[in-house]
Amino acid sequence: MEYRQLGRSGLRVSKLTMGTMTFGGREKFSDVGATDLEGARRQIKMAMDAGVNLIDTADVYSAGAAEEIVGQALRGMRDQVLVASKARFPMGEGPNDAGLSRHHLIRACEASLRRLETDYIDLYQVHEWDGQTRLEETLEALDHLLRSGKVRYVGCSNFAGWQVMKALGIADRTGLPRFVSHQVHLSLQAREAEYEIVPSAIDQGLGLLIWSPLAGGLLSGKYRRGQDAPPGSRHASEWNEPPIYDEDKLYDTIEAVVEVAEGRGVSPAQVALAWLLGRPGVASVIVGARTDEQLADNLAAASLSLSPEETAKLEAVSRPPLIYPFWHQAWTANDRLGAADLSLIAPYLEGGQGGQ
Repeated sequence: MEYRQLGRSGLRVSKLTMGTMTFGGREKFSDVGATDLEGARRQIKMAMDAGVNLIDTADVYSAGAAEEIVGQALRGMRDQVLVASKARFPMGEGPNDAGLSRHHLIRACEASLRRLETDYIDLYQVHEWDGQTRLEETLEALDHLLRSGKVRYVGCSNFAGWQVMKALGIADRTGLPRFVSHQVHLSLQAREAEYEIVPSAIDQGLGLLIWSPLAGGLLSGKYRRGQDAPPGSRHASEWNEPPIYDEDKLYDTIEAVVEVAEGRGVSPAQVALAWLLGRPGVASVIVGARTDEQLADNLAAASLSLSPEETAKLEAVSRPPLIYPFWHQAWTANDRLGAADLSLIAPYLEGGQGGQ
C-alpha cells in the first residue's frame, strides 16, 4: 500500500480509504447497504490488513448508526487507524440541527465523538456548503475544536472552487485554520470536478479524497447498454447519485473500462479505481462495498497501474467538453499555463485538439 501526504499537512494516508456509507442500513441509506457490526469488523480488518490506515464516515450516514458501528468495531485498536468524519446535514428536526454554524458544528462533533467512542477525530470535514453561515463563524468553530483537541485536522467536502478559495482566503487573512483536504465526487462517469475543484486543490495544496469512485456501481461492469439495472443494485432503487446526463457516453465509458479490464485480467472496478489513483492531486480514493467480495476486489486496485495507452483510451472516451474560459486558455494561453491549469487542459493539448 502506498501512503500519500494529505495536502500540505504532515499526515500520510493510504491511497485507498475505507468508506462506511454502507454501514447501518437505516432510512434511505438502506439503498446503499446494510452492513452490521459483525460485517463491519470483518471489512475493517480486511482493509487494515491490506494497509488501509484511514476510515471515513459521517454523522448523517444511517442517522448516526455508521459512526456507532465504526466506534464499536475499532474498540481496542483505535490508535492503529485514522478516523475521518463529517458534519453539516440535518441530524434532527430543530432549526439548528443542520448547517455550519458554530452551534451545530460543535454539537455535531461532540455527538460524533460519543458515537465513535473516541476522544478525537483525526480529520473533521464540513460535509457541504452552507450559504447562510459566514465562513468566519464556521472556521472559528473548527478552530475551537482543533484547540480543544477534539479534532486534529480539518477539511471540506462538496465545495465549489470559488467556495473553497474563499474559505482559504479568510483563513489566511485571519489566522483561522486552513482546510488540508477536499472530499469530492470524481469518476470516469462524472468529471465535473476537473474544471475548478481539482485545479484549486492543486494550486492551494489540498489533498483530494474521492467519494463514489465507481459512480455508485455504474463502473463496476454489471451495468450494460440495453439491460435493466441488476436486481438489488443501488440504481434499481430510488437512490439517484450520481445523476446520469448522457447515457450513450456512460455506456461508451463502461465498454472502454470493460475492454481494458479484460485485457489485463482484472475487474472493471479495479480499472476505474486505478485510473483515479493516477489523477493529479488525488491523495486517496474512498472504497466501500456491500459484500466482502466487492471490498476485496476494490482493495486489489492498490496494486494495479495502467499503461499510458490504457489511460489514453479511458481519457478519450470519458473526457468532458472544455468549457469557457478553458477552451480559450487552451487556444491562446497555452504558452504560460501552470500545473493547476494543466491538470485540466493538458490532455486537450496533447491530443492536438486545440481545446475541442
